[in-house]
Amino acid sequence: MTTTQKSGAAEKSGTRDRLLDAAAGLFYREGVGTGIDALCKAAGVSKRSMYQLFASKDEVLAAALDRQGPPVEARLLPPPGVPATPRDRVLYVFERLEETAASADYRGCPFLATQVELKDPEHPASVVARRNKQVLTDFFRAEAARGGAADPALLARQLTLVFDGASARAGIKAEVLDGLALSTAVAVLDAAGLTVRRP
Repeated sequence: MTTTQKSGAAEKSGTRDRLLDAAAGLFYREGVGTGIDALCKAAGVSKRSMYQLFASKDEVLAAALDRQGPPVEARLLPPPGVPATPRDRVLYVFERLEETAASADYRGCPFLATQVELKDPEHPASVVARRNKQVLTDFFRAEAARGGAADPALLARQLTLVFDGASARAGIKAEVLDGLALSTAVAVLDAAGLTVRRP
């Protein structure tokens, strides 16, 4: 690869990164209905440049959401083995949710918000959002099974429901969580018999 080719590839990568960063922030704050003009202006790129990288705004939205997956997981999910018990690992997620939701710029879970706004489960961004939401449910199910829950799949769905409800209510500023998500998760875990156990 020549120096010119390397320079062109780096510029293309930089433009893509700017678009995805702008899309993630703009769509989260303003909603997925935000137009291409506003997106390109926020990213500091031309529409021509955007269309050289993505076929549509839908593709930009899907790619921006996909890129948010790992940072969201890193923020919410506990590291391997810390804390040790399944119950504490589940509650760790709700503690992180409450911390995040206390921020003034919190607008809820980006994946859930996108799915609710789009209303089309087959939209490319809905598919990405659903896949990312499944990571959380799978985490809950694995910890529920490790903790000896009678029905780990059901408990995982219940915990996901609590998480999504809490994040949505906090995201629209209808509720200050202030321990509410955590105490609700505790009640669900208690009802399922997932008490404090050694791993």
